[in-house]
Amino acid sequence: MSYVQRVLDDLKARNPGEKEFHQAATEILLTLEPVINAHPEYEKAALLERFTEPERTILFRVPWVDDNGNVHVNKGYRVQFNSAIGPYKGGLRFHPSVNLSVIKFLGLEQILKNSLTGLPIGGGKGGSDFDPKGKSDREIMAFCQSFMTELFRHIGADTDVPAGDIGVGAREVGYLFGQYKRIRDEHVGVLTGRGLSYGGSLVRKEATGFGLVYITAEAMRMRGDSFEGKTTIVSGSGNVAIYACQKAQELGAKVVAMYDSNGYVYDPNGIQLDVIKQIKEVERARIKEYAARVPGSKYVEGCKGIWTIPCDVALPCATQNEIDGESAAALVKNGVKYVAEGANMPSTLDAIDVFQNAKNVVYLPAKAANAGGVATSALEMAQSSGRLFWSAEEVDAKLKTIMVNIYHNIESAAKRYGFEGNYVMGANIAGFEKVAEAMMAHGIV
Repeated sequence: MSYVQRVLDDLKARNPGEKEFHQAATEILLTLEPVINAHPEYEKAALLERFTEPERTILFRVPWVDDNGNVHVNKGYRVQFNSAIGPYKGGLRFHPSVNLSVIKFLGLEQILKNSLTGLPIGGGKGGSDFDPKGKSDREIMAFCQSFMTELFRHIGADTDVPAGDIGVGAREVGYLFGQYKRIRDEHVGVLTGRGLSYGGSLVRKEATGFGLVYITAEAMRMRGDSFEGKTTIVSGSGNVAIYACQKAQELGAKVVAMYDSNGYVYDPNGIQLDVIKQIKEVERARIKEYAARVPGSKYVEGCKGIWTIPCDVALPCATQNEIDGESAAALVKNGVKYVAEGANMPSTLDAIDVFQNAKNVVYLPAKAANAGGVATSALEMAQSSGRLFWSAEEVDAKLKTIMVNIYHNIESAAKRYGFEGNYVMGANIAGFEKVAEAMMAHGIV
């Protein structure tokens, strides 16, 4: 049995029932076999065992009081996975689906994603099974303050810098930062995604979606292609989806469908993004409102059908495992040419196999394609450390450069090991090599 397989089998045995973590570890470790074979010293140093075991796992209770005076208790998590190349960096997710397995899969992916940015940030992730939907601002503030009252002791500007994720937007980051500042009596860059009035960065809100389109556009450019005239599907309707849609439209794409957790809207004339923004960012309403406001569009209950719409480009930007093997096959059958992931692990292992085995489909995995958000978070950290404030043009230019470099780095890594065009291999290898070198340099820690 190979070293990689032995580590993977042991990981599954020691972490029973953590299916999301098993999925991420399987996808990553199996692609690293060529690197491990080229470096026998890694096995002697138990490098993979250390790479797949978090440096620190923090679990805590979060009690809070609702508007009716009822006490609730949620679970809080922070997994500080790997700090070999810099402070832990990764978002906080507030969603009922959050559990330790989800946080660990996100943290493991985050190590490689952060490495790919070329910036000095390690991997971590956190969150809670708290559901912000239907809660008042006061209830969300109460929860965030309770959450930070425990989390504050484990984070710091040079130790661990959380950010937002699903369920944690500007409002939640503001409440979390306010409580941290209140407890620690210091105004430092301990959270990213902050408001512009208290140390945030321009373009941070748009960064993941913009970055997704930038790396896809570079893949197109290298093939003599572009977004111009491309029929595009964007799943989701949060920050990532909205700003991926915006940038794709700016580059000439025709985005025809988007969805939220209830169902999708299809507009053959092209999505009117100002309407989506009004519904989702201002009114916090359901996307089905779009069909009532835009003639010629329609709403379909359920999300899976969105992948049966013929398109040239698919940008999954919602959540993990939203594309299964069946949906991937439908996309390929209907002529998709580019699939680039804005969400974390939105494709199942079966779906990835379909994309990888299809002719003339370029598949850009999440850890490379959606790295723009954390890259801009790191740029926010740099601005905070230097007490600087860069213009939107400066940040956007740096973001674009980072995403273009990621594309070429993963392409080069794949080619170097004999897997040209396999960007899953390329992303995992390019991200891992830097982390592995740093871990070896630090000794057995």
